[in-house]
Amino acid sequence: MLEQRYRWKNKHLRMHISVLDGKTSPTILLKNALYLNQSFRKWMRANIWIYEDRIVYVGENLPTYIENCEVIDCTNEILVPGYIEPHAHPFQLYNPQTLAAYASQFGTTTLINDNMALMLNLEKREAFSLLNDLRSIPTTMYWWSRFDSQTEILHEEEIFSHSNIKSWLEHDAVLQGGELTGWPRLLNGDDMMLHWIQEAKRMRKKIEGHFPGASEKTLAKMMLLGTDCDHEAMTGEEVYKRLMQGYMVSLRYSSIRPDLPQILDDMKRLGIEAYDRLIFNTDGSSSAFYEQGMNDLMIRIAIEKGVPIIDAYNMATVNIARYYNIDHLHGQIATGRIANINFLSSIENPAPVSVLAKGKWVKRDGVKTEVTYPPLKWKEYGLKKMELDWELTMDDLQFSMPFGIKMENSVITKPYSIAIDVSGDELSHNHDECYFTLIDRNGKWRINTLLKGFATKLSALASSFSNTGDIILIGKNKQDLLLAFNRMKELGGGIVMVEDDQVVCELPLHLNGIMSDLPMEDLMVQEKQLSEELRARGYSFSDPIYSLLFFSSTHLPYIRITQQGMYDVMNKTVLFPSIMR
Repeated sequence: MLEQRYRWKNKHLRMHISVLDGKTSPTILLKNALYLNQSFRKWMRANIWIYEDRIVYVGENLPTYIENCEVIDCTNEILVPGYIEPHAHPFQLYNPQTLAAYASQFGTTTLINDNMALMLNLEKREAFSLLNDLRSIPTTMYWWSRFDSQTEILHEEEIFSHSNIKSWLEHDAVLQGGELTGWPRLLNGDDMMLHWIQEAKRMRKKIEGHFPGASEKTLAKMMLLGTDCDHEAMTGEEVYKRLMQGYMVSLRYSSIRPDLPQILDDMKRLGIEAYDRLIFNTDGSSSAFYEQGMNDLMIRIAIEKGVPIIDAYNMATVNIARYYNIDHLHGQIATGRIANINFLSSIENPAPVSVLAKGKWVKRDGVKTEVTYPPLKWKEYGLKKMELDWELTMDDLQFSMPFGIKMENSVITKPYSIAIDVSGDELSHNHDECYFTLIDRNGKWRINTLLKGFATKLSALASSFSNTGDIILIGKNKQDLLLAFNRMKELGGGIVMVEDDQVVCELPLHLNGIMSDLPMEDLMVQEKQLSEELRARGYSFSDPIYSLLFFSSTHLPYIRITQQGMYDVMNKTVLFPSIMR
């Protein structure tokens, strides 16, 4: 298998030359193709020779030797490079392989992935084995190296140790450090984080920021400390500030921040007409959000908003490749590049009819091919059904906290004073307060409070899907909470909703309780049902999956429920510690 960065061995390179010399046949010949040439910023016609996973020639000539070569007349086709997703979180119920397989059908053939779930749930040896085996799929998979857990976990110094971070940064599949959710620590003098940034820069790797609402001064400081890009601009003015400070700006269209149409309108109003420092990302959206497409949908939105068509495609292809210094492999249809090519029905329609990924057809004439994504042996990486060897009891569901957590939107939570009686086993449906527990997946500790704003009629929900893989319980009926927990335990992990002693909805997560092993299309059905059941019981925000994920995430204001206890983000203090069971 070729190395991640495609350092083709000498024998492969000699074979590529042999194709040009007419001694070896190409494997695919695309004749008379109208394609996007980013060097000239034009749509041009050429013949494209492909040998296995590499484009070996683009130009006027045709090969003199063709044997067992697939020849395709592309006179009526429009070709663009495979799209690149620079900011994937490949564990939002789905897993890296199922996300890659699904994304390929919409022309996204390269993913640059967050490694958070791997760092928190797998040994380094297991994680690197998974990275290695993912090289065998048609999608090209690159990764980040996180520098912090974006929550307050126990023993963080062991997981995010210098040796672990250094090993990740040195891995040839890792293109960047970050995203820097822990940037306030950096500004407050965390020299270890600064050292990791310096190491990443020494290795010619990028640093991704996470600076929502940052002032111009903060942006300037973070640029001085080594940040290269930020994906948190939510208005045209915030795009402008980042461009002024020299950032690459990653424009987002995601399930919790579908900002792109408004941002593009703002940019037009502000006179921003240069697009070389702009790229697209979907920021790890929930599966159902991807039903209509991924990066292709962002290109479509940009075209509809008046962005020049070539710039719209460039923001999903060559701009990203140049930024990450991988444009010798990705982002262009040119000699030497990996054969990732999308075939379109028209220049204005970025949704591909056919897709080549590493020279393999993953989609042909609108139909998903059979080739493609071999099953992975998840157990070999430590990803198997969750096994709990402890019992949840009524004693674990004791609530005496003076204040609780109030939801402002899908992911922002504030403290509020509890004014209702919580001494019983069931809460009224006349208000939007629920029992709320975070409990260690190993059964060692718990933290109990009330959650306001999540639902009005939710009897019980148990979820092993969370930022840290610990277990979340939310609901108004303690007996149903026990039943939901026990059903989740029986499934080997997942999200379970119970009402009147009956399971009304369940979403199994057989990969360590955090990811599904189902194809994305099947997962979408389950996720939609879960969302519909929650909305029927009073959930009113945009994305319940992200709500579950971010309850513990201390990169967001204002109060969080973490392994260490109730945590005040702004003052960086534990207000009430977790209780040992």
